[in-house]
Amino acid sequence: MITSASNPKLRLMHRLLESRRQREKEGLFVVEGEDLVQAADDGSIEPIELLRAGEDVEQELLARVSTMAHPPRVVGIYRRESLPRGVEPLSLSLWHVADPGNVGTILRTADAFGASVALSPGCADPTAPKALRASAGAVFRVPIAGFGEPDGKRIALVSDGDRPLAGLDPGVPVTYVLGAERAGLPEEVVAACDEQATIPLAEGAESLNVAIAGAIALYEHRRPR
Repeated sequence: MITSASNPKLRLMHRLLESRRQREKEGLFVVEGEDLVQAADDGSIEPIELLRAGEDVEQELLARVSTMAHPPRVVGIYRRESLPRGVEPLSLSLWHVADPGNVGTILRTADAFGASVALSPGCADPTAPKALRASAGAVFRVPIAGFGEPDGKRIALVSDGDRPLAGLDPGVPVTYVLGAERAGLPEEVVAACDEQATIPLAEGAESLNVAIAGAIALYEHRRPR
């Protein structure tokens, strides 16, 4: 039973939860809560350390380390390299999507539609605590790749354009490219894509959340023609 806040395992967990730099340096990340730990187990992803409140560590100490509003009963440390990597025939590529909640939600959406997710430099860390929670365990099932890795047709989702997304039938492999909500996609990224498409909005509406736009793109692709 761990009874000291200075225990090396707890200190490592704290560093990993607080810092992306530490997660990348150590090649590790922390999973908080029974549901996410179970999702990792269902994906045959083994922890290198698992601490249960009241069994392996005092509950109060685990609560101090945790980033959750309600203290978890179990916390695990996992290797980043154990997460699935690769590209599916249907993919979302994210350009500088820096909000971890959006990245996690996009992973969850991709899981629902059998897609992969590709991340550019400048995107949020999918193993950040907020991203893990937003993914609802999808991070253990959805292949992740670099921004330019997906093959096939690339379709840039832009805010202004003449071609509605619903009118496309691109087949596979295909990648829908999305940018952060405020900045969108830079000209050079759009120019490198094969096509552009837009999601028509009601008059006066400013923009869609990037995770919602990604969900619409995947739904439209899977929708029977």
